[in-house]
Amino acid sequence: MELQVRIRGGPELSRRPLRSEVLKEETWRLEDLFESDDQWAAALKALDAGIPAVAQYMGRLRDGPRQMVECFEAAENLMRKAAPVGLYAHLRLAEDGTNPANQAMAGCAAAMYSKIGAALSFIQPEVLSLPDGTVERYLEEEPRLQPFKRRLELVLADKPYVLTFETEAALAMLGEVMNAPQMLYERAKSSDMKFEAVSDGEGRTVPVSFATYEVMLEKSPDTVLRRNAYASFANGLSRYQNVLGGTFGTEIKKNIAMAKIRGFDSATEMFLHRQEVPGEVYENLLDIIQSECAQHMQRYVKLRKSVLGLDKILYCDIEAPLDPEFDPEVTYEEGAQLIIEAVRVMGDEYAEIVREALEDRWIDRVDNVGKSTGAFCAPAYDTHPYILTTWGGHLRSVFTLAHELGHAVHSALTARNQRLVNTQVSRVFVEAPSTFNEMLLARSILSKTDDERMRRYVLMQLLGTYYHDFVRHMLEAELLRQIYALAEEGQPITASVLSDQQGKILERYWEGMIEVDEGARLTWMRQPHYYMGLYPYTYSAGLTCSTAVAQALGGAEGDEVALGWIEVLKAGGTKRPMDLMRMAGVDLEDAGTIRGVVDHVGRIVEEVESLF
Repeated sequence: MELQVRIRGGPELSRRPLRSEVLKEETWRLEDLFESDDQWAAALKALDAGIPAVAQYMGRLRDGPRQMVECFEAAENLMRKAAPVGLYAHLRLAEDGTNPANQAMAGCAAAMYSKIGAALSFIQPEVLSLPDGTVERYLEEEPRLQPFKRRLELVLADKPYVLTFETEAALAMLGEVMNAPQMLYERAKSSDMKFEAVSDGEGRTVPVSFATYEVMLEKSPDTVLRRNAYASFANGLSRYQNVLGGTFGTEIKKNIAMAKIRGFDSATEMFLHRQEVPGEVYENLLDIIQSECAQHMQRYVKLRKSVLGLDKILYCDIEAPLDPEFDPEVTYEEGAQLIIEAVRVMGDEYAEIVREALEDRWIDRVDNVGKSTGAFCAPAYDTHPYILTTWGGHLRSVFTLAHELGHAVHSALTARNQRLVNTQVSRVFVEAPSTFNEMLLARSILSKTDDERMRRYVLMQLLGTYYHDFVRHMLEAELLRQIYALAEEGQPITASVLSDQQGKILERYWEGMIEVDEGARLTWMRQPHYYMGLYPYTYSAGLTCSTAVAQALGGAEGDEVALGWIEVLKAGGTKRPMDLMRMAGVDLEDAGTIRGVVDHVGRIVEEVESLF
């Protein structure tokens, strides 16, 4: 389709609706998981009955390969039943975290997961207690074990770090407690944080929420509104900085303690081991992208100050639209069609998954009180993935949705081609399919327009993605690197320490280009990534991979690249992340690969500069 450009007006001024007031067609269809909360409760209760089917194999894995495969199959069957129970509770809480019933469901699901984790905790130490060579012999003797080969390889790789059965069982029972810092952070965001309404450039009152600030207000072309909203947002965050500094510090201390208990030299080593990422790759991504991409992003911010005529650049101005009067308004239906057309190059199977997701209520796109901020795609093995986003009514929302649909395609293809045990993929690869989908959308729109302003706009959407993954998330990763180093030296981690380190990182990166005020120093409060191990840097790994594949797709062997990429997505968790990327023709262990993508970012910045 040819995009009909309409320029959207000011932000929606009405109050945020309650969940009970939103249109059903704009929400996800959770009935595909459970018809009702009562059916969910029955399924939750039934999980108890499935535990003995696994527990009966405790102490019997040394009896032979048949006992091992039956144990693994029973565990997989239990987790297959537990997965939709946990997902349903998670999605209910995400759609309205203020609802006490949803909070209770999430608590019940978390408690059950801890109980199941404790029941299954004997498997790993028991496998590791087998004499050397036993697992390999079992694999040769029992063909039914082959689907679990990758799982066994991961278990054996953990051998130096696994504790006694009693200790592992105790830690599993504490799973809900271990996850308390993230739970408290998410609960504070969705239920407790309130922000003062602000005035826009015409004196109208505009409500501020976590979701609307990050989706719309931070990117508003109205400088008065954007800066007023930023001040309100920073003021709202500041009221919670000490308690959330405490949850952040607790998360760091917990991970350092667990690393020491398991015998790792550091928490960073522990997380990289779990991700199967060489330390050199991690360090290269942080060092090369920060040092070499900074010059391009500084030029982009300098262009923004000049074009917009700003007196200075605040943190909230970094993503302000460079062409404020050009913000194409797009309906959900139009956006869906743009995405469908963009992914056709990948073939029928890929495109059909995208079409079904867009048309069959896999997506929750409405905004309401208590809804989780940001966007995510939650995998579901026996049904379909679920996507949460907040539709903003403009072209940027289409890119966000395309991103999450990339995750959905990955999840669906993996589920259709792998056993449940092989569906989990290392986080270092996870963001590759999503950012690849963004590039497909950009490529499609650019191929259909000769409008210079539209080309400029689309290129800036790509730069927005590179900013998020190569700057914002990478600086989050840098904060984690420094905070873990301080904590491992005995430094207490508090709100003041976090704000001080965040400010220094921003000042060093931007070299005076932006004003680092209190709002900027509080950006450590804006993301849940800090409670997910070393998650932030993985965005850069995924984007590096997807950029390289997207560039190859435009070459002479584009059809083969598309087919190869689909095979990578189908592979799921059957390969190490570095091997998955090599399967797609990308060598992340080569520093030149990273530098090549950074150079690509520089070329986009140059083109945008020339278009202004």
